[in-house]
Amino acid sequence: MVRKRNIPAYFWRRLSQLLFFALFLFLFIKTDYSGSDELEYAVNILFRIDPLLALAAIFAGKTIVALMLPAVFTLIFTLVFGRSFCGWICPMGTLVDGGASVIRPPKGTAGSDLRAVKYYLLIFILVAALLGLPLAGYLDPFSLLVRAFSFALYPAFDFAVSSFFTFTYLHAPDWVNAATEPVYELLKKSILPFSHRVYGLGLLSLLLFALVLLLNHWQRRFFCRNLCPLGGLLALVSRFSLLAAQGGNEDCGKCRQCRSICRMGAIAEDRRISTADCNLCLDCLALCPRNKIHLSFHRPLPAAGSYGMTRRAFAGTVATGALLPLFLPGRLLARRPDPLLIRPPGALPEEEFLGRCVRCGECMKVCIGNALQPALLEAGIEGMFTPMVRSRIGYCEYNCTLCGQVCPSGAIKKLALPDKHAQVIGRAFFDKNLCLPYAKGIPCIVCEEHCPTPDKAIKFREQSVVNARGETVTVLQPFVVDDLCIGCGICENKCPLPGRAAVRVTSEGQARQAGRHFL
Repeated sequence: MVRKRNIPAYFWRRLSQLLFFALFLFLFIKTDYSGSDELEYAVNILFRIDPLLALAAIFAGKTIVALMLPAVFTLIFTLVFGRSFCGWICPMGTLVDGGASVIRPPKGTAGSDLRAVKYYLLIFILVAALLGLPLAGYLDPFSLLVRAFSFALYPAFDFAVSSFFTFTYLHAPDWVNAATEPVYELLKKSILPFSHRVYGLGLLSLLLFALVLLLNHWQRRFFCRNLCPLGGLLALVSRFSLLAAQGGNEDCGKCRQCRSICRMGAIAEDRRISTADCNLCLDCLALCPRNKIHLSFHRPLPAAGSYGMTRRAFAGTVATGALLPLFLPGRLLARRPDPLLIRPPGALPEEEFLGRCVRCGECMKVCIGNALQPALLEAGIEGMFTPMVRSRIGYCEYNCTLCGQVCPSGAIKKLALPDKHAQVIGRAFFDKNLCLPYAKGIPCIVCEEHCPTPDKAIKFREQSVVNARGETVTVLQPFVVDDLCIGCGICENKCPLPGRAAVRVTSEGQARQAGRHFL
């Protein structure tokens, strides 16, 4: 008689991880232009169910952010099922687990116990956000993951695929091209981005993501155990959860199998399981040789261990989060903001924008013209990774409203197309030392040809000038009508000069900031 093989308990967890990671990839790929200005899916849902980002946005804005209310369901889920979100749903956790098969970590609880650090980071982030220094997006696992994929991994994948098919097209026999071209067309329609993209801070984003994976070398799930502020928030909530794994007892003898396989180091020496650290991976339940571990909806014994925080360190963390924002008004940016810091159309006023923005990179990924790029220090340390328009790299497409549709926190408002057409994000001006009709007497009308406003914001004056050969010629010299210019940047982007453009866009005149207008 053939005995039925029981499916290991952890099989369902692995299946869940794969399904949710596939969902993450699907939403990531769908965060792109596909021929329509309306997105079919709520591609930003992972950020909207993130309670860390929701709390940080609420604290920073001192108001309820309706778009991020779905994060309440994550907290309710955690109250019922414990910290299983980290072990069953989180795509970063899935990649960390997958990376452990390549980066061999120590077994069980090996390594220093730094799990209190995530609580300190959580407290620091929330206190700082409340007092005007928004930093949650720097360490949030979803933000880290999407930035690495958007700015580095996805462009690299696109380049590799395109290079391969370009090589086959140029050098392979016709029969090979007959087979590869349909494959490339299918990839273009399903996986590859709408157009080739370039991004700043791509290597930095990749390095931070790689560091999360490499920390497995010192301790399994090091980032999740010790550094993830979202994990810290869920750990606090999961201490009151209904479902929990219950460990063995004195009957276990000297067996420590569960401790050696626990990827979160949640099992204490006496085999009690900490609900704050256990992510219900079910490895111990499946591999316990005496079947002493089980799941229960009854409240277990008090959780093993404590928060690991001392009163002094807690007070120091709160003080640091409260004091750092006091130094922001003393910077040069407080008196005169960077004139090249141009925000997307629909962006909230700067202070509110910085508080709401979760540094997810969604708006930059979806931007058709590749105009939105991550800021470095143009808006200060608190503005790093926030979106800004770099017109020499790309331009804001006149008929596009996608960035407002994908923003999960409302830092960029969703605009109707007529409102987008009227939204002023900056003004253009000409550098007469560079512009060919002014500086060289050479005819050029490229900027005016590309200007998208119905009544062209760039117009011409007919002038007689002396060209580079000493000849007197009549040329059309362009100028900007301020009341018509919206700052889309296409004139700067299309300027044919090889280096700095002769027409430049600054944030002067932007609609979101009062008092930033030309006289």
